[in-house]
Formats: sequence, structure tokens, C-alpha cells
Amino acid sequence: MKTKTRILGVLAVLGLFVILAFKPLNDKKVIVIDAGHGGHDFGATLGGFEEKALVEKISKKIKALNKDENIEIVLLRDGDHFMELSERVSIINNLKADLVVSLHVNTSKDSKKRGFEVYVSNKNEQFKEASTLKAKKLLSTISNQSLAKGEVKEAPFYIMKNSNCPAVLIELGYLSNENDRNYITSEIGQNELAAQILESVK
Repeated sequence: MKTKTRILGVLAVLGLFVILAFKPLNDKKVIVIDAGHGGHDFGATLGGFEEKALVEKISKKIKALNKDENIEIVLLRDGDHFMELSERVSIINNLKADLVVSLHVNTSKDSKKRGFEVYVSNKNEQFKEASTLKAKKLLSTISNQSLAKGEVKEAPFYIMKNSNCPAVLIELGYLSNENDRNYITSEIGQNELAAQILESVK
């Protein structure tokens, strides 16, 4: 009888071990930050400033600022290298991300155009509503005296269209506008943007 009890006890412990072994240990909210461009793809350039470098720097600041144990910030590109859009989407979907925020910088022939804008996909009906809600929160949180407030716009951008989660793309300002350029290339401006984006994705 004692032997049978011991065997049952061992089996119970083993059963618990198996259950725990297959239970997801990481229930964190996964936020993917996609720094646009990279490598030979410079993005917008002006006066020695490059879009790829600016958005990479801001993305790294977002990750560094995160102290919330329930949120995991994943940088899609954490170095200066080129990534195909299909490669980015594959990583996003394999991660089973909860949200994707793609960072970009704008430029225009009209130097008076300024401010930030947030885009959602008009080709991803499943996550359009959630993406729009997140885009509106980003607009509200990032709004400050240094950047003119834009609006939520729709576009069939590849990453947002093909990601299996809510996804937004932020144009952080215009390099071609002196006010925007001074802000998004400054340490203070980048720190503020990183903090505001992080606050918006929580």
C-alpha cells in the first residue's frame, strides 16, 4: 500500500511538472518596433541626416526606457542592415506580436509641410479597428508644442497589411521642415518621442 501511494505521489509530481513544462511562461505583451529602411536603403535624407539612422536611434530609446515587466519591446531592426518587407512580416507573425509600430521620417518639396502623421492599413480588415484606436492614442499622446498634430490616415503599406496583429506606421515629422528637423534630430526631441510612443503602446 505504501509503495502504491509513493508511486501515485511520484506520478502526481511528474504530471505537475509536465503541465508546468508546457505552460507558457511568458505572458508578456509583445510590442514590435519596426525601424524603417536600413543598410543601402537610407530613406529620407537631408543635410547629412538619414531616416534609417534617426528611426533606429529612437527605437532603441523606446526599448531602453521600458521598465514594465509585462511588456516586451522587440526591435525588428537593431542595426544598420537591410531587411526585406516580407522578412519583417515573417518575424512579426512568428513572434505572435500584440502590436507593431513602424517608425519613419517624412520629407517634402514643400518646406512648410510639418508635423507627424499616423497610418493604418485599409487592407487589413481584421485589425483595422484596433489599429485605428491605437493610432488615435498615439496622436493624442505625441501631441506637443514641438510637432504639429497630424491625423490618422489609411494606406496599403505592406507591413501593416500583412501583419497578424494591430499595426500602425508613424511619420515622426519632416526632415524638409526646419522646425521638425531640429526637433527629431535632437537628443531632447528623440527622448520625448521615445517616451511618448512607449506610453501610447502600453
